[in-house]
Amino acid sequence: MAHSMRINLKIWRQAGPDAPGRFETYAVEEANPHMSFLELLDVLNEQLIKEGKEPVEFDHDCREGICGSCGLVVNGVAHGPQKRTAVCQLHMRHYGDGDTIVVEPWRATAFPLIRDLVVDRSAFDRIMAAGGYVSVSTGNAPDANAVLISKVDAELAMDYASCIGCGASVAACPNASASLFTAAKVAQFAHLPQGHPERRRRVRSMVETMEAEGFGDCSNHAECEAVCPKGISISAIATMRREYMKAVLSGSD
Repeated sequence: MAHSMRINLKIWRQAGPDAPGRFETYAVEEANPHMSFLELLDVLNEQLIKEGKEPVEFDHDCREGICGSCGLVVNGVAHGPQKRTAVCQLHMRHYGDGDTIVVEPWRATAFPLIRDLVVDRSAFDRIMAAGGYVSVSTGNAPDANAVLISKVDAELAMDYASCIGCGASVAACPNASASLFTAAKVAQFAHLPQGHPERRRRVRSMVETMEAEGFGDCSNHAECEAVCPKGISISAIATMRREYMKAVLSGSD
């Protein structure tokens, strides 16, 4: 049976976007090493509710490392210390009895804070709406071999498609750049023949929307790759830059 442990939490609290924020310290006395980080926050919130206090607001959904909803900076690292792990899959066995953990929201101008640890990441949705899709008529699925794609391209496209849009790359980047997210979506289609007819319009629209949303530019710090829970390579950014330059120099959509 796992022993219980005391975990001290220093959490950012902010009632709203215009309210002053501050860190508040709490203690969870009966934390279990098998708990996920979000389960620890659930236990804390149960304590706060019993005490008649406001629970801590945080984003979550599937809790399986798939959806990208969970977005927390844990001890200064987006998603915490475990590489290729979303914070919902970070477990308390990686911490010791009596440890103090600092929890903050994603901090970026393009991700305005809503409350406590929750930020508005709808800027990503607008980047996707600008071109993160292939326009095709719906209908029956085509035969698997109807469009030939090399194994290398298929695997690269799948790697880039694994982006879950969590926003960790923005939170970790000193420039708050969304380049890795945008590049993953651009590069995914750049390696597929289905994406070629719209490739020039796609990259121009998505890059220009990214800039209009207020994200910073990429200066190759590679912090985005380091914290990405899916391990997406910054080679995607190189692909996006090549695609963008070709689109601009062509002077057409």
